[in-house]
Amino acid sequence: MDKTAIKNFSIWARNKLIADITYKAGLLGITEEGIKDALPQSTQDAEFYDIGTKEPYAIQKEEMKQRRELVSIIRKKASQSEYKSAYRNVIEEVAYTWFNRLIAIRFMEVNDYMPAHIRVLSSERGKLEPDLVTMPFDAEIEFTEQETEHILQLKNDNQVDALFRFLFIKQCNALNPYLPKLFEKTSDYTELLLNVSVTDQDGIVYHLIHDIAESDFNISNIGADGKPTGQVEIIGWMYQYYNTEPKDEAFALLKENVKITKERIPAATQLFTPDWIVRYMVENSIGRLWLEGHEEEELEKQWIYYLDEAEQEAEVEAQLKGIREEYKNIKPEEIKVIDPCMGSGHILVYAFDVLMQIYESYGYGQRDAAKSIVENNIYGLDIDDRAFQLAYFAIMMKARSYNRRFLALGIEPNLCAIQESNGIQYDKDMGDFLLREEHREALQYLLHTFVDAKEYGSILTVEKRDYDGFLQAWELAAEATLENIIMIGWYNECNQVVPTLATQAKILSQKYDIVVTNPPYMASSGMGKKLSSYAQNKYEDFKNDMYTVFISRCNQFLCAHGFCSMITQHSWMFLVSFEKTRNQFLSYNLINMVHLGSHAFEEISGEVVQTVAYCFGKNSIRNYVSKFCRLVDIQTSELKEKALISQENIFCKCIEQFRVIRGFPILYWANDNLLKLFLEKKLVDLFDIKSGLSTGDNEKFVRNWYEISKPELFTVQQHQPLSPGQLLYFN
Repeated sequence: MDKTAIKNFSIWARNKLIADITYKAGLLGITEEGIKDALPQSTQDAEFYDIGTKEPYAIQKEEMKQRRELVSIIRKKASQSEYKSAYRNVIEEVAYTWFNRLIAIRFMEVNDYMPAHIRVLSSERGKLEPDLVTMPFDAEIEFTEQETEHILQLKNDNQVDALFRFLFIKQCNALNPYLPKLFEKTSDYTELLLNVSVTDQDGIVYHLIHDIAESDFNISNIGADGKPTGQVEIIGWMYQYYNTEPKDEAFALLKENVKITKERIPAATQLFTPDWIVRYMVENSIGRLWLEGHEEEELEKQWIYYLDEAEQEAEVEAQLKGIREEYKNIKPEEIKVIDPCMGSGHILVYAFDVLMQIYESYGYGQRDAAKSIVENNIYGLDIDDRAFQLAYFAIMMKARSYNRRFLALGIEPNLCAIQESNGIQYDKDMGDFLLREEHREALQYLLHTFVDAKEYGSILTVEKRDYDGFLQAWELAAEATLENIIMIGWYNECNQVVPTLATQAKILSQKYDIVVTNPPYMASSGMGKKLSSYAQNKYEDFKNDMYTVFISRCNQFLCAHGFCSMITQHSWMFLVSFEKTRNQFLSYNLINMVHLGSHAFEEISGEVVQTVAYCFGKNSIRNYVSKFCRLVDIQTSELKEKALISQENIFCKCIEQFRVIRGFPILYWANDNLLKLFLEKKLVDLFDIKSGLSTGDNEKFVRNWYEISKPELFTVQQHQPLSPGQLLYFN
């Protein structure tokens, strides 16, 4: 996979889309400076002046409706922030929407997943004109008689770009029944602002087709090491690189003491996890859960990043044997897995593969297994709507790779982009009329709990309630509103978000057998007031950083004997400021840890990010021996991966041993003799500890030779020359 090409394209594509969409909005009289009124031209259309050429630009009556929607959404956002910010946010959202759809369709056409098996952005015969434009009536898209005439007219007039835009929007709408969360019906302002070309060799479609190798999108492309070299992983890399400039901007503002707002949190905190680290986390959580109760030697051989349990004392082994008896009864369809910070879904995609291996070992066929995994096993949350779309797409494509009819089954994965209840008020009269008491209480609870939810994301703690029952009651209530205009208005406003609130509440309140994630990294100093206050109140001992808050939250997600795998910075293991975090963590059952150090992420240079990946269990077993793999001194990600596979630099320690050290840092590499010294008398018990030779103020008295002027360097008090010994002292 050519990551340089993918990165260059993604960064460029974002700016190109924003520029093209901004230009199109300007033609409609909508700019960063304000919104202009239309100049009436006829009963059928209206016109604006092109901001560049000053020529009139006419739009039709239907487009006027879409423009009104665009104006409405900008003004709604502007009511919560300044106009320019609202305008930019909407332009950014539209750009991201079309970017997601373009790369999704490119992925599907390369893998022949399009329903009609017609290429939309490219041609199998290598022509510049896509096959969809050449053969529009072979694409299994329904056209009205008027649309058919429009297509023929555009073809006769050789208006290739106009025809492509029309057909591309129709194709996106045709994909709605198959992938409704990604290809929503686009008869709105997003359609109005689409401004792409297939003939322009400086356009986004041309660069997408020519800059990124087709093999990087090919799900069946296997490298020399036996691993997929394309697969859905490319979606995650494109998501990360697309956000490069917004991320840089967020950190630049942070240096100016501008806190990270909820709009900037996704870009500022997302980091695509290297594939081998994902495999370590998944194999040592989902894989471990299954192997604890089922002897599957063939599976264990496939999981090359799996670490066997450290040798335990007889008493500990007896406790583990009792727990393993419970695992023997678990069936594949009963394993619940969640990534509460799923991003573009990279971790969940590999979790899908491991679950598929488990299902097959249990006797399932791939088609039935794929259906069951999506329905029963995999859950995910994120605060970023666009990341959710890509995770959703990745899981659906993974299922499609195992079941060619999957997209036609109408199955939706248990994934959510966390939504807010801001601006929706509970109406007591409406609620009392439409819902029974327990469902009224549930509605009020949802509307209250999810105010500013995108500030907090998955760290929100939510009560366990009958959200399925509430959803059924809410859907039935729709019929009672049909004869009351006021009531149906309130219901429709609520209905835009209430079903999603109930779904995310259910996911947030459940317990899971497995939690696997790469949480966001954001120090408390960078948090906004609301997020900082929530972390302080709900996660007192973990509040220093978002990643440590998630250590606690992930533990809350776990059921009695579940496993959690995470990758985080390693600061919590050593720094004094994380002592309370360590104290709590020592009560968990640490199974194993891979201390990665720096350079584990190829995309991050230098020594800034020191990382550690680990797997822990919900309940602590006294005197349990954990396994540690130390990769800190290995300088490249590739060599670290090889060392993990060969299990080099392994240390086995009971983490309770670290309590003998003040502040209990996780010094797993310390030998037993060193740890015993902390149990014996310390110097402070035997002697009065004093400071040795000291200037008392280094800033005042200590100077490097180049900081002193020549006359002062060669003289002392009374202007006496320095002796050779004194000169040596100064050097």
